[in-house]
Amino acid sequence: MTRIESDYDMSADAFRRGLGTLDMAMTGSIPLPSASESQGASLAVTAGASASLERDPGMPSTTWRMRSDAWEYLRFAVKRLVYGNDGADLLASDGEIQRSLRTLETVEMYWAGFGQRYVRAIGELLEAGDFRTALDRIGRVVNRLRGDTVPEEPRDEFIDEQERAELSTDADPRPRFEVLIVDETTPSERDATRSEGLRLRAGADAFIYEFVIVPSADDAVAAVLTNPNILACVVRPGFSERTKQRLSRDLRETIDLARAEVTPGQAPSRSSLASVQRVLGLADTLAAIRPELDLYLMAGAHIEDLAGALTRRFRRVFRREDQLELHLSLLRRVSHLYDTPFFSAIQDHARRPVGVFHALPVARGGSVVSSKWIKDLADFYGLNLLLAETSATSGGLDSLLAPVHTLKKAQELAARAYGAKHTFFVTNGTSTANKIVHQALVSPNDVVMVDRNCHKSHHHAVMLTGARPAYLEAYPLNDFAFYGAVPLHRIKQMLLEYRAAGRLDEVRMITLTNCTFDGIVYDPERVMAECLAIKPDLVFLWDEAWFAFAAFHPVTRRRTAMAAAKRLEQRFGTAAHAAAYREQRDRLVSADGEFAPDTAWLDERLIPAPDARIRVYATQSTHKTLTALRQGSMIHVYDQDWVREAEEAFHEAYMTHTSTSPNYQILSSLDIGRRQVELEGFELVQRQLDLATSLSQAIARHPLLRRTFRVLTAHDLIPSDNREIGRPMPLRDGLSTMWKAWATDEFVVDPSRITIEISRTGVDGDTFKHEHLMDRYGIQVNKTSRNTVLFMTNIGTSRSAIAYLIEVLVKLAERFEEEQAQRDPEIPLPAEVPMPPLPDFSAFSSGYATDTVLPDGDMRAAFFRGQQRGAVEHVRHEELRERVAHGTIPVSAGFVTPYPPGFPILVPGQLITAEVLDFMAVLDTREIHGYDSRRGYRILRDTGE
Repeated sequence: MTRIESDYDMSADAFRRGLGTLDMAMTGSIPLPSASESQGASLAVTAGASASLERDPGMPSTTWRMRSDAWEYLRFAVKRLVYGNDGADLLASDGEIQRSLRTLETVEMYWAGFGQRYVRAIGELLEAGDFRTALDRIGRVVNRLRGDTVPEEPRDEFIDEQERAELSTDADPRPRFEVLIVDETTPSERDATRSEGLRLRAGADAFIYEFVIVPSADDAVAAVLTNPNILACVVRPGFSERTKQRLSRDLRETIDLARAEVTPGQAPSRSSLASVQRVLGLADTLAAIRPELDLYLMAGAHIEDLAGALTRRFRRVFRREDQLELHLSLLRRVSHLYDTPFFSAIQDHARRPVGVFHALPVARGGSVVSSKWIKDLADFYGLNLLLAETSATSGGLDSLLAPVHTLKKAQELAARAYGAKHTFFVTNGTSTANKIVHQALVSPNDVVMVDRNCHKSHHHAVMLTGARPAYLEAYPLNDFAFYGAVPLHRIKQMLLEYRAAGRLDEVRMITLTNCTFDGIVYDPERVMAECLAIKPDLVFLWDEAWFAFAAFHPVTRRRTAMAAAKRLEQRFGTAAHAAAYREQRDRLVSADGEFAPDTAWLDERLIPAPDARIRVYATQSTHKTLTALRQGSMIHVYDQDWVREAEEAFHEAYMTHTSTSPNYQILSSLDIGRRQVELEGFELVQRQLDLATSLSQAIARHPLLRRTFRVLTAHDLIPSDNREIGRPMPLRDGLSTMWKAWATDEFVVDPSRITIEISRTGVDGDTFKHEHLMDRYGIQVNKTSRNTVLFMTNIGTSRSAIAYLIEVLVKLAERFEEEQAQRDPEIPLPAEVPMPPLPDFSAFSSGYATDTVLPDGDMRAAFFRGQQRGAVEHVRHEELRERVAHGTIPVSAGFVTPYPPGFPILVPGQLITAEVLDFMAVLDTREIHGYDSRRGYRILRDTGE
């Protein structure tokens, strides 16, 4: 047994329990346990073992992980048969082997390479007692899943020639992808299709692809949901509608949800093309789930009519005999996804011999490689970093300020990937990206409705532009010392108040953070639709600094700004929307133009006019959640009035804030990072979400961990009025439950973020972060509050990293319990200072408030007054508290911003109240911008109220 256990470092029983429910979960043949039963189950985790192997049957695994774990289990179990003395007895007693084989026979339909026939052959080998051959065949699959190479020539004679050819390509270093064919075919026809694909391969091809062939529309949807390697789909009209596979309830529900959301457009008028409608429906469904997929139609009769009618859905239409053209098209299209024009230009520049006679000594390594003292710079970073350094003014590479070649193309490819009409690269972070958008879209005295707890860059941008901020209050989470998000009810209420005051025309833009630092995600489509119903020319800026990854998963994508803008544009153009708008308008606005009471507008889900303008901007810190160097960010634009209203102003703002010497390494990382997410983003994001769910599940189920820590769920982070599905962690219940929640709830929680409440440890969040996680174990986290720690997974997180974190948490929990057990009971614990309620924005001082009814004010005037030495005094916290207690209300002369999370507690011109001072007194953040603990607060002289 030693040889087997060394692979997994866990017992056979633990591994069997972890994988034994796979078949039942896949086929939906077991009842789901209640939440309490799920919480009560135990988790076996040991060093080197994945935290999720002991899996709750009620928490269906993503299929890619179920497949991987099932093959790993089979390898483990068959090793026991090979090296044990009682192989036949073990096989007879191990029902999980047969269940895993049945599960894999279902799953492998949706993957290329090995397939269902391969799984059945392994089962036959096991029944015949040929355990060694079965182990060899299983090992090939495991090696491929792990990314290892396998022998080019499989040894056993059981494999037919086609399988031999397919397996031999595992050693080929060329990138590999898979192509889905949707058609009801016979086994011999499938073999012929695969053989034809192998015949067309050439040594000069840059990529290798293999076919996945499924018979039905359901199976096609299942395949693109479960197999991230699929990058193209060929639809043949002969497919059936429903699957014959034994799928889990979760997967079946997800398929139904995906297909129900798509309403196909009008089919051609010819009655002989009646089947076209269902082809359109399938194409629209697949495109909605995976926009990066290339869709091709392969048909026979009436191909000319189809080509004209289906251009929007399919890249090309082929006859069945045009296999070579299809082959070339598949390779050509993937080469377009693979293309990184600016990164390739940088590589080419680095290889060229160049004489440097411009102001950049480090270029080509000139000032480094000949130095006696700083050669270690090149040793550490590598010579390519220096060879790639150049200046746009020297020629040879594109300019970020006026791109016309490689950078222009790279930004166009990024716009395609993120679903934008235009995309712009930014090399000094999303703080600058936000300032660019604000300057481009708002003017002095415009009102900007701003989420008060948004990033400080928005507040600074408002000040710079001279706009007047009207702060929107997010709901507070006082128990955890941070804010949630701004309810739509409050946004609508403020718009209606401006309308009632006759000032709605002054409101120019709304800016919100999606998702928040702590993972609260808005429904941008609903927010924008209802706000446009009140003011149809509003501009929206969505700060998606922490949400760039969301564009590459079919569930999270729906809540990105760009996807929401596209859906609104499509919806506004339908007759159904126009009719619904007229019906609601007749109820809310009388014939003589009188509005119904505000309560009616607040209680209904408002429908905007069909001619409302869709003007949406999103800023993303690409480097925070996707592959890019630090400060690499993007601005995405979906603006129907771009040319007429925004383009010139935007370019001026871009010039204002963008360096004339941008970092080319950052730009090239944005370019190649875009390649990555188009080709494998779905897989990476799905893995990220799944690993985060494993972490939360491990903490909830481990007896020691759940005594010490508590995972905060949607029930803790979102008020019940703002969610409908009601599940605490929807993804735990399966992808279909998450799909429903993200389709209906006003707010949802990003499942890649796990917030842990740590009150029972006896230490605060800052101490836990620095002294325990970082200093002891080298674990880095971004954010803490007084009693919480936020753990974020990303596309680089591995299963080993999750296992290590769980291991560390177990050690810390043991340490905290031991310290508490050894504490002298006669020595009282230090009294805990209660956390005061999070302070709302108080108000602008009368000297800077626009009026006494509405909340906006002239922050810019207050800011520049605060720059005048004679207009400002410094007051220490205790003295300021005394002044407030005696009735004085001081006015802040600047921004006071704890970091993280990075939003101001005070802004210029704001009244400093007792609530603000109480909050500041117990704030445990080490870094507070704009506040000097020795000198105190900066306040304006003689302006208190």
